[in-house]
Amino acid sequence: MSEEGSVRERALVATGEELLALLHHPAADVLLALLDNPALDETHVCLLLGRKDLPGEVLEEVARRKALLKSYRVKRSLAFHPRAPRLASLRLLRDLYLMDLVQIAILPGVSAELKRNAEEQLLARLPQLPLGQKITLARRGPARVAGALLAEGHAQVISVVLDNAYLTEAQILKALSREKVPPSVVPAIVQHRKWSISYNVRLALVRHPATPLATILSYLSQLTVSDLRELAAPGIVPESLRRYLQAEVQRRTHAGGNATGGATSKDSRASGRE
Repeated sequence: MSEEGSVRERALVATGEELLALLHHPAADVLLALLDNPALDETHVCLLLGRKDLPGEVLEEVARRKALLKSYRVKRSLAFHPRAPRLASLRLLRDLYLMDLVQIAILPGVSAELKRNAEEQLLARLPQLPLGQKITLARRGPARVAGALLAEGHAQVISVVLDNAYLTEAQILKALSREKVPPSVVPAIVQHRKWSISYNVRLALVRHPATPLATILSYLSQLTVSDLRELAAPGIVPESLRRYLQAEVQRRTHAGGNATGGATSKDSRASGRE
């Protein structure tokens, strides 16, 4: 019997320190034999899955073994492995706990497909989550989940989600693109130290029917003339507001001032959109 064959035979029956040492063996055949060792337990499998260099056939075999996947720790370790089989990873997302889904959605190095599916799982669970978990998600969740929580408009959640480091301008604009949003959303954005000074957000607030007139008027001098003209076109904003926009355009034109009003150009604003 060859040396590798001998090691493979030992892998089937090894225990204790010998079993632990074999978890680091480079040969896939030896590692596959370990999976048939009756002494192999949940901790051993998780240690094995902690190897970033684990051969693909070993990962595929773990994914096939239902007995191993009865352990949540094993499921989690396999789902988080960077070389885990694609279909197995996608399937395992359904069984992961909330914050493990969050971690997959925000971890660097995770495939875009897996991140997107983790976000979909989180979004699907949102309606059933208690308020405490929504607040936790508002603080740490990925951009799409943060945006969905913002659109829900829970008073206890909004102030937290607007400070979420993963929340993007695109998600703020998506929420403001809805004609009907919960009453607390627009005032919270207007008062927020970060989002209230974004040009694109201010432009969206001017268009939104729930934005107070006093707020809109305070923004007009900072909008470009081209944006003011676009907003003043028929049917964009209420007629009462349209008159203010037209008056601001006329004031700028007659003053012969800077046509941009010191505001950022459209090209520089495009980067915040999805």
